[in-house]
Amino acid sequence: MPDLLQPHHWGFAVFLLGVLALCAFMLGVSSLLGSKAWGRSKNEPFESGILPTGSARLRFSAKFYLVAMLFVIFDVEALYLFAWAVSVRESGWAGLIEATVFIAILLAGLVYLWRIGALDWAPASRRERQAKLKQ
Repeated sequence: MPDLLQPHHWGFAVFLLGVLALCAFMLGVSSLLGSKAWGRSKNEPFESGILPTGSARLRFSAKFYLVAMLFVIFDVEALYLFAWAVSVRESGWAGLIEATVFIAILLAGLVYLWRIGALDWAPASRRERQAKLKQ
């Protein structure tokens, strides 16, 4: 069992107490000095002096969320490759082969998504209309 009275533990405890005290101070001062007035115009969002029109809840296309999910997935996979690149000397040939298989699977997934049209932002009908307009 580690000794809890070591100097670095006390330093961390002082740091945590300082953080908690600072948070409590900032919340307390803002509640004491903050505005207490309520009103319809006080609760409206302010955007450069322009009065809001309509709702702030916009509907996004499902394609937007699909592209966002694909970005996150491929970004996380890039993190795995970064971790492999940091330890490339220690992993040797086995690590190189595993990374190559990993990249091949990623490439196959990307080609599959491209082939089914998951990466196309505009629907095919709109693309055909724009192609006819350009001619």
